[in-house]
Amino acid sequence: MTRYAVLHDFDNMGFQTPERAFPGFAKGQSGVSRVLAPRELLKQEMRAGDLLSLEAPQGGAALRIAAFDDGGRPALAALGLQADAPMPLADCDAAELLGWIAGNGGEAAADIPACTLDMPEEPLVLKAGAAATVWISCPAECRQLAHGGVAGNARVTWQPAAGTGPLLPPLLGDTREEFTVSRATAMSYEVKQGEIVQIIDVEGQQCSDFTAFNAAALQRGEELMIDGTATRSMVRRAYPGPGLLDKFFDREMRPLLNVVQDTCGRHDTFGLACTARGYEERGFPGHVNCSDNISHALARFGVARRSAWPAINFFWNTWVDPHSHHILTEESHSRPGDYVAMRALEDLVCVSTACPDDIDPINGWNPTDVHIRIYRPETPLRRAVAYREKEDAPMSISQNSAFHERLEPLTQHFAPARDLWAPVSFPSHGTTGEYWACRNAVTVQDMSGLRKYDIAGPDAEVLLQRATTRNVAKLAVWRGFYTLMCDEAGTVIDDGTLFRLAPDLFRWCCGSEESGRVLETLAQQTGLQVRIHDMRGAMPNLAIQGPKSRDLLRKIAFTQPHVPALDQLKWFGVTVARLHDREGAPFMLARSGYTGELGFEIFCAKADAVAVWDAVMAAGEEFGITPMGSAALNIIRIEAGLAAANAEFAPGVDAFEAGLGFAVDLSKPSFTGKAALERNAREPRRVLKGLLLGCNDVPLHGSPVYDGERQVGTVTSATRSPSLEHAIAIARLNVEHAENGARLEIGQLDGRMKRLGATVTDIPFIDPQRKRARA
Repeated sequence: MTRYAVLHDFDNMGFQTPERAFPGFAKGQSGVSRVLAPRELLKQEMRAGDLLSLEAPQGGAALRIAAFDDGGRPALAALGLQADAPMPLADCDAAELLGWIAGNGGEAAADIPACTLDMPEEPLVLKAGAAATVWISCPAECRQLAHGGVAGNARVTWQPAAGTGPLLPPLLGDTREEFTVSRATAMSYEVKQGEIVQIIDVEGQQCSDFTAFNAAALQRGEELMIDGTATRSMVRRAYPGPGLLDKFFDREMRPLLNVVQDTCGRHDTFGLACTARGYEERGFPGHVNCSDNISHALARFGVARRSAWPAINFFWNTWVDPHSHHILTEESHSRPGDYVAMRALEDLVCVSTACPDDIDPINGWNPTDVHIRIYRPETPLRRAVAYREKEDAPMSISQNSAFHERLEPLTQHFAPARDLWAPVSFPSHGTTGEYWACRNAVTVQDMSGLRKYDIAGPDAEVLLQRATTRNVAKLAVWRGFYTLMCDEAGTVIDDGTLFRLAPDLFRWCCGSEESGRVLETLAQQTGLQVRIHDMRGAMPNLAIQGPKSRDLLRKIAFTQPHVPALDQLKWFGVTVARLHDREGAPFMLARSGYTGELGFEIFCAKADAVAVWDAVMAAGEEFGITPMGSAALNIIRIEAGLAAANAEFAPGVDAFEAGLGFAVDLSKPSFTGKAALERNAREPRRVLKGLLLGCNDVPLHGSPVYDGERQVGTVTSATRSPSLEHAIAIARLNVEHAENGARLEIGQLDGRMKRLGATVTDIPFIDPQRKRARA
């Protein structure tokens, strides 16, 4: 295959290169830091000269490390280490390690040589003398905390060796060809149907314009290329993104490419590749530009020249301002090695650029290279999207949950739930069928995307008393409650369920990693003696919900006499159980859920997830058990008046305005945000109420609520209630317009041309006394 490159003398364009003009902006390779959860095995590829920094929790467990060469043979000597004990496979999720060893020709024996590292207070740094694949585990065992110590997860930081070439991600499969698009150039290339093209940002913050043509149409003299407008219309999104609605279409609405993996998640599909005119009008005549580079690169395929090329610009961070509606741009979020991988659905002619823009922030002020890999059609590649715990955190890509091998045969409709794929609906029953199964029988739902933190130590209660809004001192062992974490302004940071498993041991099940950061910061600021473990993917969980849920669990849950039995669990009670008998797979069982129905949640080890799923499904068959997805859950939680992040609670909304005042105990001596909440409770301005609509039109989140010509509230969530047989909405209303029975209107079509009549009511809409959940 031949390629066409457009080369320019970038350093002699009549202006300074970014390194000269902005010496602080030069990009380079940086370390990648990852958290290691209990029972987790972390894999890191290392080349000669790479550094590995290991930082264990203060007073925490020793780390275990194993290393292998490319033949799957033990290679601890590459790190200057000697084996002193086998890798404790029973204390970690070892399936991936054993599979990797077998796949690389090694012997997957039970006694894998490992080195035990008793961690000092300072990070331990290892240097690779040769290439090796390193596996690190942090067994879930505890030691006595030092006085005033705050312990958490272990942290592993990999620093590539200087001068070892570009930082490229591991190969995704068998490559047919790969090449580099040098900065300020473009290359055209061909991709056959079924092949995968991977576009890699080599050094980070480098934009790459891309478009593709149907090769057969080009041979006929017809230019059928990616059409941004058609694509946005077909996927019904402003930004086409990976998942199942992830295709790029031509103007005939035929799909050309399917996005399979995306580790960045921020790309532009609005505008043009940079043009000569764009630079000229800013005082840079003759500046290299992507549009001219694209025209030159495509000329050999007979594609007509254009002064301005529409393109998908990978890694370009753009967005539409919600107030001015202007398209805004800033520095890219992409890191070294971030990529987009797409499968060709037709034979294609493609073109990629390495954008030369050095007068805007889009390339981090320093244009660099883009790398292209083309994989053969038989390359197996699961879909994945980018996930970032917070905006300045490293990207991770979505994983399949521990229950995925049982879920995948049942549905193809998955959506990201933080860093995991979660089912949206199951076609055998549909969203409405799943809803009624939860109301009348029993459902099972994968809720593994929840975040779980274990808080242990002498000051665990003190920390949680300061961090949460309920009185933790009143929480008995084997009990839990719903509570909040707020900031100093009383704004809800996160909500969740706090369980007490021992006098000095709690488990916090919540929605956001922000909870963990809040706990760690508060513990450090106050000098508390506590360990905070982010369980990450080590504890998948299922929600068993519906009036038959207890009957189902009676068939499989075995409990010892020293813990509460299933029938002794009151609302928000918790226990530990096993499948069937004392030798069965262990799990934590809580009487909790997000449906307002009688329900339970199971939390288990990753290795036992499939066995737990199979047992639940087998026991539930006589009760008509139905898998449930997130779409049905959303209907049920709105009917139950249960709050959701970025809906009922959001930045700038305090706990009372979010309708969560029932979870705030102002009689507590102190907690974060108490002063602000006391002030706001005395004179509330807005309250959360329900709206009953006399129609089936479902208003959108954020729709304005009117009393005549004046806006008096905003819709936070809405759905059509199958039980009430009409639309309902949760809304944040001014207190003056929140009396039950008041008639208001929800504005549609800019709030003026169409109004939906609504009557104010209390929430929950169904079972206001929560009798079903308490049954």
